[in-house]
Amino acid sequence: MPEYLAPGVYIEEVNAGPRPIEGVSTSTAGFVGETERGPTRSRLVTSWTDYQRWYGGYIDRPPLNALNHFLPYAVRGFFENGGQRLFVARVIGKAALAATVSLPGDTGPTGIRAIGPGTFGNHILVAVSQSTAAANASKPGTPPADQTEVAKWFRIQVMYYRDEIPAPFVDPTDPAKLADPKRREPDAYENFDDLSADPTRPNFAKTVINASSFLIEVDSCLGVPAPKAFPSVVLQNGTYVAAALDDFLDDATVDPEARRGLAALCSMRDISLMSIPDEVVINDLAAKLQDKCDAMKDRFAILSDQGPNPNVPSIRPLRDSSYGAYYYPWVRVTAPHTPDGSTLVPANGHITGIYARSDVERGVHKAPANEVVRGIITRDLNGGKRPLSHTLSKQEHDLLNPRGVNVIRDFRTDGRDIRVWGARTMSSDAMWKYINVRRLFIFIEQSIDRGTQWAVFEPNSEITWIALRSAISNFLRTVWRNGALMGTTQDEAFFVKCDRSTMTQDDFDNGRLICLIGIAPVKPAEFVIMRISQKTIEAES
Repeated sequence: MPEYLAPGVYIEEVNAGPRPIEGVSTSTAGFVGETERGPTRSRLVTSWTDYQRWYGGYIDRPPLNALNHFLPYAVRGFFENGGQRLFVARVIGKAALAATVSLPGDTGPTGIRAIGPGTFGNHILVAVSQSTAAANASKPGTPPADQTEVAKWFRIQVMYYRDEIPAPFVDPTDPAKLADPKRREPDAYENFDDLSADPTRPNFAKTVINASSFLIEVDSCLGVPAPKAFPSVVLQNGTYVAAALDDFLDDATVDPEARRGLAALCSMRDISLMSIPDEVVINDLAAKLQDKCDAMKDRFAILSDQGPNPNVPSIRPLRDSSYGAYYYPWVRVTAPHTPDGSTLVPANGHITGIYARSDVERGVHKAPANEVVRGIITRDLNGGKRPLSHTLSKQEHDLLNPRGVNVIRDFRTDGRDIRVWGARTMSSDAMWKYINVRRLFIFIEQSIDRGTQWAVFEPNSEITWIALRSAISNFLRTVWRNGALMGTTQDEAFFVKCDRSTMTQDDFDNGRLICLIGIAPVKPAEFVIMRISQKTIEAES
């Protein structure tokens, strides 16, 4: 209660009504894998173009020719199928080094390092020249007080060539050489003008470049760097080491800010879908991912069969779990850098995008099935290459579906394209065999968990119980009205009980407030059965 000690008018704010519970996001995904370049600290990308700016392109071609190369295809498939938010955790061998260079300056060097380790840094060129403002500082009309400072400003240009630096090199920024047949455009180009070596200035080189560059970061800027033209400065000594199982997991890192790979994504509460496309290459990686999802119980794993396996009887889910789903077969996507322009990849990224698309368009209660797979080749290619690594018949599907293997089926002959034709988890428990049921429970549990944190250390009495019941009931009522719960009435859809009948004196004495919640989730119509009979006079009677 507030204190009223002196006479006067007191204004108080009073909370009216129950506290609202906001539903958590269910369509934010997290992928782990190797990339062409980029930071090893996980970051959000919101489109395929955004991914390319930070991480480059495909890595199953020179100069990397990486074995763990499925992440870029998965990212592209995710966004092509309707995904909107994706956290990418780049991994690389711990022994890999980032390329660096030191630029001499008037009062000290400027240290530049590639963003992230890898040999890509050895293909980054840097040029230093006079800034535009400095070139104009001596012109008439410039205040004398500004001329001294502005005259020290400089410009840094950065170029990146994916394959190799051209030799002989023709500066693509030189207008006089636009028609030179040996001129080659860089794969990435950045221009930072009007930079200062003064750390107190808003245009301090380290601040500006580190905030906006996709290629380099400045370690230190102790003076104005000496002018350097392309291609005299090239970052050097970057090394690549293929990522192993430990690099994907990074379980040994204790500091949350320093975690990489799967450990970094597990630290983010916003992620609800997880996949590691290269789990088909590295042994035990899929099991480790599923271990994390089973332990955390707030996210769902999307797994794929270990290869373009035509032996249908041998295909089985990873293990018994309701926090993951298993998909077969692989899908064929465009790959312009390959000899025939296509390649087979696991469907993890495409399926994850379908989950996100279904959540946004219909809701988490809708099973992510009977959905068209976008971003794949939908025609047979020369040489008998089909859109799927294996085109399944209904008889083969009859064998896989009861096992919990979700199949991608080809219905082009029926005019229905290629679709995801399964909605089961890997669980043998009939209560949790459907993906949408498990994910609906994750959504409701996490929303209530985050929306009722205010109740911790509140008095364990009727006032708190009523507030909790009201908040949870209002939230579940909205869920029911959105079609996620069964029942024609609210009482049929859910109940919330929090009173003296749910707690004992021992619970009170030990600080336990217990609230019982029951919900009736909708289940997918997996088998739609139409019973048809002939209509006759005898049948009517």
